[in-house]
Amino acid sequence: MLKIPKNAKVQEWPTSTSWIDEDGILYSISKKGVAEPSLEDTKKLLEEFKEMVGGKKMCMLVDVTHAMESTREMRDYVAEEFPKYVKAIAMVSDSALGKMLANLFFTLKSQPYPTKMFNNEIEAKAWLKQYL
Repeated sequence: MLKIPKNAKVQEWPTSTSWIDEDGILYSISKKGVAEPSLEDTKKLLEEFKEMVGGKKMCMLVDVTHAMESTREMRDYVAEEFPKYVKAIAMVSDSALGKMLANLFFTLKSQPYPTKMFNNEIEAKAWLKQYL
């Protein structure tokens, strides 16, 4: 669904591809068919993520089409850490499963930042701009 811009400085992670656009929005595309990282791997990835965003809170636009189910331990860890670095998350998906998993995560763990599911990038980015 999301397309990587030609001029983007792309960061490849084991589970996703990310970049920051000209407005300062962090984009992330979940990769298809990858195994869920361990909690230790996730902690290491979060350290790299912190470096990428320079310790600032970011608005995120996430393509969850290929998102995978995660363990309760993983959800708890992400739910604890993400509020330190996230202003708002807009999600898009081409799959019913991706939408369901994303909605399930944010229903099970209410977050102190706004989250919303969208059908396309244009609507998602328009909504995120209010939080920049």
